This record gives sequence, structure tokens and C-alpha cells, in this order.
Amino acid sequence: MGLDIGTTAIRVIVGEAVNDKLNIIGIGSERSRGLKNGVIVDIDKVVTATRKAVHQAQTKANIKFDQVVVGIPAKDLVIEPVKGMTIVADQPKEITAVEVRKVAAAALSRNLPPEREVVAIVPKQFIVDGQKHIVDPRGMSAVRIELEAICYSVPSIVVNNIRKVLERAGLKLKHFVLNPLGLAHIALNDGEQDFGTVLIDMGGSQSTAYVIRDHDLKFVAADDEGGQNLTKDVSVVLNTSLGSAEKLKRNYGVADPEATSVTEKFPVEIVGKDDPMMVDETYLSEILEARFEQIFDRLLKQLDSAKALDLPGGVVLTGGVAETMSITSLASDLLGQKVRIFAPREMGLRNASFATILGIVSYAADLSEIDLLVTSVINKDALAALNSQQPVTASEQVEQRSQVGDSNPNGGFFNNLKSLFNGDVEDDEQDSQDSSSTQAQQSTEKPQNNVRPAQKSSESQENKPESESKIRNFFNKFFD
Repeated sequence: MGLDIGTTAIRVIVGEAVNDKLNIIGIGSERSRGLKNGVIVDIDKVVTATRKAVHQAQTKANIKFDQVVVGIPAKDLVIEPVKGMTIVADQPKEITAVEVRKVAAAALSRNLPPEREVVAIVPKQFIVDGQKHIVDPRGMSAVRIELEAICYSVPSIVVNNIRKVLERAGLKLKHFVLNPLGLAHIALNDGEQDFGTVLIDMGGSQSTAYVIRDHDLKFVAADDEGGQNLTKDVSVVLNTSLGSAEKLKRNYGVADPEATSVTEKFPVEIVGKDDPMMVDETYLSEILEARFEQIFDRLLKQLDSAKALDLPGGVVLTGGVAETMSITSLASDLLGQKVRIFAPREMGLRNASFATILGIVSYAADLSEIDLLVTSVINKDALAALNSQQPVTASEQVEQRSQVGDSNPNGGFFNNLKSLFNGDVEDDEQDSQDSSSTQAQQSTEKPQNNVRPAQKSSESQENKPESESKIRNFFNKFFD
């Protein structure tokens, strides 16, 4: 199940993975209360809305669930490259999941301000005894292993408040997904993510531009204005209620006045008057255009500072405000770029406002085993979910306790990095006995740019490493 806690709406979708395809079987949406500019300011109101959205999704899916994948907004996001190294053994020894987690922990073994928390670490490449561009090092024999990755951190208060909402709503965290990573995963094709594209999420209280290049999130530009500001403008100028202004914006709003006609008119309920006033389409469009110009102008200045608009992929708009008619022509004129809109095509989600929640679930469902292993170093809840699939060994219990022993989400984690894998000797012995099965599995599943170990006999395939089996079970049951 995926959960998107947005400023204007809290959305929940339930998906199941069938034959490597994600099927949506339940949807819940509830008007959001208790948030301002994407930040939780009233936990009780958010909890109430979350419970209602979850109940809707459970009813439509006809299943009960309590584990969720949760989106994290990119407000005040810090992007940092990190690198870690660990010694496997004095002599070449097979790399297992244990070494992968060790090198991921080493990449994060630095001081992090107490007011910030790492919410995602994305591996870019492993380096095995100097050999670069390794996607998955498990099964290879080496003395030293290195990891280059991208680390994303946000203010701790954002994460802590989300955890409190989940706890009070009776939900358990399965995984965090950064909203821009989820959006890029479904809204951009490989070419756009590779050569570079600007993805703008136009939400209710904030408009955020993400620069995606080389399949990485490179830059974030944010403007604290969105759909709610458009509604307030219509309300003030036309002297009508916010509810009426919202309906006018949705039913008659056009972003570009050049695409309107003064002969097209509609009634507007005026505060303090019994009879409605007739307003033409062009006048309403000019009200909206003024606010859109401010939003795009401020984003343009930030994007220009990063030379983001020089990228060949152009601009992709998504989010609820992107559904405004003729917004592509206006945005193209203001930004000087080709512009298109992304909206999901799945049944029941065919609106750009559902892009974020679908991206959250799709991104989590497509995480590879190596992604999950690296992520488990910062996501103790995901690690607990992995361990819950099968009996936990004594060494893994030591590892798990070292990750969850401190209630401080930052201090406890980073202070215990050195002791994160104190019980790994026993795991290493077991992994050594089972190495042949790992190599057989890797030879058929590794990408071509991996250095592949020789395939062992089929008899050894019966003794699959416990850690990989748990991850595989977790991945297969991700949406059960």
C-alpha cells in the first residue's frame, strides 16, 4: 500500500505485483487537513484524514493491511554524493549481503546534523578490487569493496511527524520513497532521465521543479505557491467564496487567455448579492495567468542558476494544477521550452493529481534486491520486514538490535555504525558454505556489466543464502 500525505489531499492506493506488473486494486482519497506548504502542522487532523483514506482503499480492495510505503516531500532536501569502503578479507573471499550492508554503512559513517535525517541512499556503482561499474557485487571474490552512492536527507521533523501519523493511524512503515524519485520513475522515459529533463510537480500549496539527469535527482527548485493561491486569487478578484472559486477554477479555468473567448460566460455567486454575476472566460483566465506567471518566473530564475533549461528533455508538468486547460502553451511561452503533461493511465487514476502516489508505489515495487540491501542500512523498518520473512539468526539479531537500539533516528544510527555488524562472523561462515548457490543464481540474473563468477553444480542451488531468500520473499510479497 502506498500513502501520499499531500497538502490538499491524502491519497492511498493498494497494488499487487503480478508477473512483474503492478495492478491497482484499491484507491482512497480524503481531503487533507492539518498541513501547510507540505508540512504537517496538526497531527490529529492528518491522522483522521489518513484513517479515512485507508478505510476507503481497504474497502475497495476488500483486504486489510497495516504496512505502507510512504512518500517524502522534497522540501529542504539535501543531495550529497557519498562513498564507502570495507575490507572483505585478507585473501579474496566471496562477497555476500553482509559485505554489501557493511560498505553501505561505511558510506554513511560521517557526522550528520541532528536536525536532519537520511531518507534515501541510491547506489550508483560498486567497485570491487578496483573494478568499476559493478551493479551487484554479491558472489564475486574480492579483498576490498567500495560503494559510490547518492544520499538524500530532509529535516528530521518531517520524518518524525510522518512516523507519528503512521503510529496513531495504526500503520507500520515499510519503506520511504522520495516523491521526486517516484515521479521521475513513472513520468519520464529512459531517454529523458538519461539526457536530462525538468519535472515540475504543481501541487496545491507548492510548485516544485526537479532536475533529473543520468537517472539521478540533481537539483530541486521550489516555490511556495500552488493551486490554493490560484483559488484565493479568483475568490478575491470576483468577490466570491473559496468554495465557489475552486469550482470556477476547475470547471472554467484556462491558463492561457489567448485560448479563451469573451463570448463564453458563466454565472458567479457574489458575496452579499442575491443574483449571480456573469463573467466571461477571458477575464477568469487573466486572473489565473497572473499567478502562473509569478510561479513560473520564480522557478525559471532558480532553474537558470543551475542551467537546467539547457537540458534536451524539456519540461514535464504533473500534479493537480497541471490539469488546468492550455497550461502547456502558457508554460512553454514563459519557460521557453517544449512542455508536456504527465497523467497516469491506470483505471481510476487518470488525473495528474494521482501521479505522486502512483510513483511512490511503482518505485518501491521496482526496487531490486541490491537496492533493498543498501536501503536496509538506513531503514530499520524495512530490515525488520526482511527479517520477519524467515527465522532470524543470532548474528542478524545482533545487527538488528544495533540499528534500532537508539530511539534517536539520527544519533543512534550513526553512533552505532561501527558496531552495526558485530555478529557477522557467524553469517560469514554460513555464507561461505552457501556461496556456490549464490554464484549459480547470480550468473543468470546479473546485468551484463557485472563480472560474473563461474557457475557451480546444480546440487548447490538447494542451499540458498538465508539473507537473499528473505529479501526475495519480501520483494515478491511487497504488495500482499
